[in-house]
This record gives sequence, structure tokens and C-alpha cells, in this order.
Amino acid sequence: MKRTLLALTLGLVLGLGAHLAWFAARQPAPVHDFESQLAWMQRDLNLDSTQVARIRTLHEQARPRLLALAGEVERLQREFAAFEEMRVTAGQVDFVKFSRVVVQQRILDHECLDAARELIAATAATMTTAQRDQYLNLLIPALQGAAVGSYN
Repeated sequence: MKRTLLALTLGLVLGLGAHLAWFAARQPAPVHDFESQLAWMQRDLNLDSTQVARIRTLHEQARPRLLALAGEVERLQREFAAFEEMRVTAGQVDFVKFSRVVVQQRILDHECLDAARELIAATAATMTTAQRDQYLNLLIPALQGAAVGSYN
């Protein structure tokens, strides 16, 4: 009985170890920075070096605008946090100011979405039809979700 229990336990542990090792060996490389994203795109979409160079240029050209938009998003988040702090601590809200911030947030949401769509369209224009279809199938659901969220 002890041998059977030991064999089952050892088999379970070895099976679990093999399972975890198999998944760890096939785990994709993390995509943390722009270069790893480009490498991923080149590998998965079968992009040639000319396409990758053009996509890199497009992203570098869009970077200042995207960083400026990110700065605005951060500023508005701080304003919302200040409104929330005032609401919690003082129990008051300046509804006129809050309304202005909400309008600014909606405008900024549309600008961010437009900037993303422009970059995606320019990137897709560098690809073949098959590459473009695969690329857009990956990104369109995220953009649609962002668009729905920006209208709420």
C-alpha cells in the first residue's frame, strides 16, 4: 500500500513538473518595449526588413504626439483624483469645474482614439493584404472596446 501511494505521489509530482516545464519552455518572450514589439510583429506577421523600418519610422514620428496625449491623460487623472479627494474630505464638489473636466476628458479620449487609429492605419498600409488582415484582427477588438468606453 505504501509503495502504491508513493508511486502515485511521485507520478503526480513528476507529471506536474513536466507540465510546468513544458509551458515554461513555450512561453513567449515578454513584450515590454518597442523593440520587442517590433520583433514580435516581424516574426508573427512575417514582415520584411523594409516594412519593419517603415513601421519603426511611423512610430517614431507619432511618439511626440502620443507622449503629449499621455501627459494630458495623466493631468486629467490628477484633476479627477483632486475632485474625489475634495468630495470625500469636504463633502463638496464644484460641479461646473467637474463638468469642464469631463468634457475635456471626452475630447481627449477622442483624440487618443484618433491618434491610435491613424498610427494603426499607417502601419497597416505598409503590409500585404494577408499581413494587414491578421494585424487588424488583433487590434480592431481593442479599438472597438476603447471607442465604446470613450462614449460612456
